[in-house]
Order: sequence, then C-alpha cells, then structure tokens
Amino acid sequence: MEKSIHQAPSSKDELVRRFASEAASMLEWLAQFGGDPDGGVTRLLYSQVWQEAQSALQDHMLASGLSPYYDEAGNLFGRMEGSRAAAGAVLTGSHIDTVLSGGRYDGAYGIVAAVLAVKYLKEQYGQPLRTIEVVSFAEEEGSRFPLTFWGSGNVTGLFSTQTPPEVCDSEGVTLANAMYQAGFGLSHYQPGNRSDWAAFIELHIEQGNVLERERQSIGIVQGIVGQRRFTLEVTGESNHAGTTPMGYRRDALCGASEMIIAIRNEALNYGDPLVATVGKLEVVSGASNVVPGCVKFTLDVRHTSEMELNGFCTTVINKLQRIAESCGLTLSAQQWMDAAPILMNTELTDLLQSSCNSRNLSFKKMYSGAGHDAQLFAPICPTAMLFVPSHKGISHSPAEYTEPADLGAGIIVLLDLLYSLAYK
Repeated sequence: MEKSIHQAPSSKDELVRRFASEAASMLEWLAQFGGDPDGGVTRLLYSQVWQEAQSALQDHMLASGLSPYYDEAGNLFGRMEGSRAAAGAVLTGSHIDTVLSGGRYDGAYGIVAAVLAVKYLKEQYGQPLRTIEVVSFAEEEGSRFPLTFWGSGNVTGLFSTQTPPEVCDSEGVTLANAMYQAGFGLSHYQPGNRSDWAAFIELHIEQGNVLERERQSIGIVQGIVGQRRFTLEVTGESNHAGTTPMGYRRDALCGASEMIIAIRNEALNYGDPLVATVGKLEVVSGASNVVPGCVKFTLDVRHTSEMELNGFCTTVINKLQRIAESCGLTLSAQQWMDAAPILMNTELTDLLQSSCNSRNLSFKKMYSGAGHDAQLFAPICPTAMLFVPSHKGISHSPAEYTEPADLGAGIIVLLDLLYSLAYK
C-alpha cells in the first residue's frame, strides 16, 4: 500500500524548522567558495573557486546518498536511481555560478534545497519508482563570458562542448580554453545533451519584493518573461576638448546620453510589464580633456509577450538610429540574447498549488521577470518553477537574504512535488 507523504513522521512545522536550519547552514558553507570580505560571493564559470565549489558539492551529494557525476560541460549531477528506469528522470536544481560580488542565495538555494529534499525522500521512503537527479548547473548568469545558460544549454541541446561559442572573458580567455583548463570538454565525461527527462523543477529566490510585500510564502511561477540583450556602439570623433567648438563636435557620449533617455521614455510609454535597462556604459579611451569619440552601452529588454517585446525593440533601435544620424554619429547594435517568453506546465503548477493548500502555505501565482534555467527545459519536458521571498527584493548583491523559515517552506513544496512525480 502506498505511503502518503503527509503521513511522514514529521509535521509541517517540524519539517520547516529542520529544512530552515539545514539550508541556512549549507548555504553558509557553500558561500565560502568565492566569498569576499564584504559578504559577497564571486564564483565565475570554470574559475578555481567554481571548481572547488563543484567538487565540494560532489562530496556532499555522495554523503547524502546520491551518485554524483559530471557531464562534459561541467554540470554536476547527483542521481538517485528509480526502480522503473524506462520512466525517465525527474531533474531538480539550479546554477552554481554567481555575478560579481553577488549573494549566497541566487542559484545556490535551488541546489541546496534539491539535495536536502532528495536526501529526506530517500531516508523516509527509500528508492523511488522514477529516478530523481539533482543538478548544479555550470553557468547561467553570463558573468564571465557574454553568454548565458551555458550549463543548462548543454543539457537541453542549445549548446555543445564540441562547438563552443567563440567568446572571450575580460582577460581575453576563450570559453573553450577556460573549459579545457578546468578539465572539461575533453571527452572525459558523458555528453551533456539528454532526452530522457520526465520533468524539471527549479526552486529559486524571487529576486524581487512582491512576495514579501504581499506576505506570501510561495510564488508559483506561471511563466518567464522573454528577453532581448544588445550591445550598442556609438561612434563619433575624438577631438581636443579646448579647441573644438561645441557646434563642430561629434560627441559620442552626448549622443549616447540622448539615446539612453529615449530608451527610458519609450519604455515608460509602453508601460508595465515591459522593462528596459541600460546597465553598462563605457567611454572608450575617455579622458577629461578629450571629446569622446566612441561609447559602448548595453540594453536589456524584457516582456511577457513576444509580440510586444519584438515591437518595442524594433521601435527603440530605429529611434536610436535617428538620434545618431541627427548628431552626426554612427550606431551599431549587436543583439546577443534572444529568449522567448516561456510558460510553465499547468499540471505541475496545479500540483504546486495543491501542495501549498494542503500545507497551509500562502502563495501567489506570478511571472518571473528574471531569466532562469527552467525556461530552457520548458520546451522539451514538463517544467515547474517556484519562488520564496527575497528580503526587500534585493538580489545580485551581498545584501541578498531570505528568512530561514521561507527557505524551509520552499523545500517542503519541492519535496511534495518530487514525491508526486517519483513515488506515485
């Protein structure tokens, strides 16, 4: 007779306390790999501290009763074999890399939560019917290379270690060389691309302040916004700041400034939920006594509708070209990210809602304004994503924080979904 998960020896409150304590402790432990004196964490793809973190997680997975292994991209998996191998595997986890001086929860929490949930399931219920795998994806953030989702992209077939994109980090190191130096991409491990996934579930901090403001314990993600990212280069003419009259100048920085204001105004005209951000600005060979001749800046645009996203990007790029022409400048726009909006699987989101109701946990159905590994899995297998609150909505910062009780609540909901998918 099947044993119900809600007949487990521990009550909800006891489980929350247990998982809250274990998750907080494990996140503190993991943050030492790449931790800095200001409390931030920097763990870039294939760096030494990245390698140390993955190795430490490998040992922890083994101690938790999982069978760890790597793929060719450096993704780390911990496998709990099911009795019905042909049924496919349920995958859960998140990414191990961080932004520069980021927080200790983004990505890491999803990995920690997955390890703790699967360990508990094995202790209480033994071998599952369907295989469960925990994953620590190699990379998601795009912090070292101008490339995102390298880890999950190798698992889902978007990328391949055999033909890595020709991109370099800020020191000129190519992605391929960084991968080889870390010991991956050399045919020592199994290929990344697989088609046997029965489902993918990602637990993550919200990275916004909606759940905290509305006093909700869990965010059930209905979908993930689409994203477009561009690098724009404005070219004018460098010249002497003292001898070049204002009317004769082709000032790239002034032109870029007009463009940035135009982007903001156009985004305000479109209204929510569209957001547009210029996050990086570089005056090439800038000096206090030189009229800037070249400026580069980034543009990040997000919306839940692909049609609206495409429309805004086309409109704003055309507007920027007109500004460049009116200022005697040239503009080049290179798009390097194009992620369509993605919907989560409704059957899985219904199961998450049932879990919240049965556990008496408040929840909110919502969209994710940030990109996540889950969006790569949604087109190939049933995919679900859930959030826990972020204090003051702060993320990508040393001040990133989630209350331990919220960490524990998220793990319980993950636990319930894994049980439904792998043990029933």
